[in-house]
Amino acid sequence: MTTRPEPGSAAALRPVVDCVVVGGGPVGLLTAVLLAQAGLQVSVVERQAQRYPLPRACTIDHEALRILQAAGLMADHAYLFEPSQGERGGYEFRNGEGELLRAIDWNRVAESGWANTNGFHQPDLEAVLEDLAVATPGVTVHRGWTFQDLDQDAGEVSVRVASNDRPAEAVEIRSRWLVAADGANSPVRTRLGIDVGDSGFQADWLVVDYQPLVEEDWSAFVTQYCDPAQPATAVNSGPGRRRFEFMRRADMTVGELGRDSTAWQLMAPWGVTPETARLERHAVYTFRGRWAQSWREGNVFLAGDAAHLMPPFLGQGLCAGLRDARALTWRMGLVHRGLASPSVLDTYGPERTGHVREIIDEAVAAGRVICELDADRAAVRDAEMKKRSADPGAAAQEPPHPRLGEPSLTVPSRGADGRLAPQARVRAGDRVGLFDDVVGGGWQLVSRAGDPAGLLDDEDLAWFRRIGGVIADVSDTGPVQDLDGAYERWFTAHGCETFLARPDFYVFAAGEHTDIPRFVSHLRRALGRGTSDHEETKEERHDGDAASAFTR
Repeated sequence: MTTRPEPGSAAALRPVVDCVVVGGGPVGLLTAVLLAQAGLQVSVVERQAQRYPLPRACTIDHEALRILQAAGLMADHAYLFEPSQGERGGYEFRNGEGELLRAIDWNRVAESGWANTNGFHQPDLEAVLEDLAVATPGVTVHRGWTFQDLDQDAGEVSVRVASNDRPAEAVEIRSRWLVAADGANSPVRTRLGIDVGDSGFQADWLVVDYQPLVEEDWSAFVTQYCDPAQPATAVNSGPGRRRFEFMRRADMTVGELGRDSTAWQLMAPWGVTPETARLERHAVYTFRGRWAQSWREGNVFLAGDAAHLMPPFLGQGLCAGLRDARALTWRMGLVHRGLASPSVLDTYGPERTGHVREIIDEAVAAGRVICELDADRAAVRDAEMKKRSADPGAAAQEPPHPRLGEPSLTVPSRGADGRLAPQARVRAGDRVGLFDDVVGGGWQLVSRAGDPAGLLDDEDLAWFRRIGGVIADVSDTGPVQDLDGAYERWFTAHGCETFLARPDFYVFAAGEHTDIPRFVSHLRRALGRGTSDHEETKEERHDGDAASAFTR
């Protein structure tokens, strides 16, 4: 059984590892687990000696749960997450009179096989992630250690850390890579001098977490109260818990807003009182939309809040960080094993920046609606939103589905490339479950028009298997049954017969069944390993619009 090193213990620090992860929150821990599962030796350095015991993030989406599924967490811990329920899609904007202004369909059938949106208690998730990290061969978690400085050359990063008990006694760790998942005020990002972009949105909000002592009746999973007298948010924050958020008005100081008496006063209109609820936490946060201008400096990469911040109005902050972890670790894993060129790491930042900027923009736009304090402008807003919501097609809008940013490691595929690939329930032999569990994760080559392996020669097929690829024929006569018709619907919606998806579940290429050899050839070139004269000869036979565009 693997044990945790004592906080601040220098004896447990390994002087040489493949990757140092600075920051032991959910993003850092997941990064370490996924890297170690790919064969790397990883040290996690976390300043805090103990996990933070109170809630922070409280919503997580289907894509993030699929990422946790890939790490092996969901099989035994799906109970941590409570799916969105409620009328009109589960997410509502209402004005000060309680009238519905807009609805977002958070109850939709999502692409990834899990509920679109879920509430959860972050301390519970962090505890499970840390237990998983400690139990994963190759990972050591060092609590009570603070990042001090780093140096790097073309092939190595030298990281200096110090025990919180002995800050003057720095210890050096050498690694190929460093991942900074060290939060919004990232010391690593500061040390590198990376500039931060700013949306210009900023607002102080009181966040109040409580446990109901009586049964409560809410019509939506999330309700945004766009009341100029007091903007507020009510949200399900996981099994047995709820959260309110209240914007600070100009006539109240931050100190006044942060009092527990203020929290009770603001929640009272909803019947939440000391007699009906137990106050778990209350804290004032400044909501902002920011992003790092660069996510990489040499062999140092940013992830999570070190790379981006967004207002919480769409519940996407942690989700974005978990996407960072998956997007970075599959690349590092292939490079570490010699199956991809280090150049594949070049697209990590641009892909993730473009994707997360769209979500930040959407969250900021929602925030500007919610945070309007001028009664006259709010009345105009309400009239416009009610008019739009009267259109049946707009009554329950979709949450944002961003494409990967550019340049991306994809092949142009009539709009399907760079979008999420599906996961759904399948049957293969006597096994029934989600595709990643039954058939396999990693690279996925799926067709509704026959067996993809039948179009690949032995070399390409062996190479695809070597990088962790799985192949599935989900046609009516294929060995993998599409139990709920989800794959058929996806193919029909995108006008294609096959897709090749990456380990982070984004489509590398999609098209006709006969395109499969070309897709695999482009993937070999994109990864930059395993290319041979044989492959180049095949490329001459597979012309097409993607011939020179494996990174767009």
